[in-house]
Amino acid sequence: MYRQDTFRVSHKLYAVDLSTLRIEERTRQDGAPFYSGAITAVWFRRRRRGGYGPDGAVVTVACIGSLWDSQGERPSSGAEFLERHDDGRYGGSCAGRWDGSGYWGAEEPEVRDEHMRILRPMLENYPAIPDGFDGWWRF
Repeated sequence: MYRQDTFRVSHKLYAVDLSTLRIEERTRQDGAPFYSGAITAVWFRRRRRGGYGPDGAVVTVACIGSLWDSQGERPSSGAEFLERHDDGRYGGSCAGRWDGSGYWGAEEPEVRDEHMRILRPMLENYPAIPDGFDGWWRF
């Protein structure tokens, strides 16, 4: 991934909380170690509300979830993890999404409330990076 300063929704950019890097050491079948990691991320996307019918208005949504990757060497920081992350075909794993009128995501009230604490002001301040996040990162 690469870090860039300017925001363009068409670039599919992510802002990340570098302090949330989680690494788990695993072993391949041949006995060699590899490191499975994930980092908390937020991003904006454009979606059609109500499908593709006549009421399917395009809206901007704010998403929260994680970016994940498996790497051959243990990264020493969130930035190093992202710099090595070169496979963007799956994008972020979305855990919650806010479109300004409806929330999709976690059913647990505490998790939903934490998501909304970040997503609501994120969408209101589009395209600003939320406090505590570093961005913008792209594949």
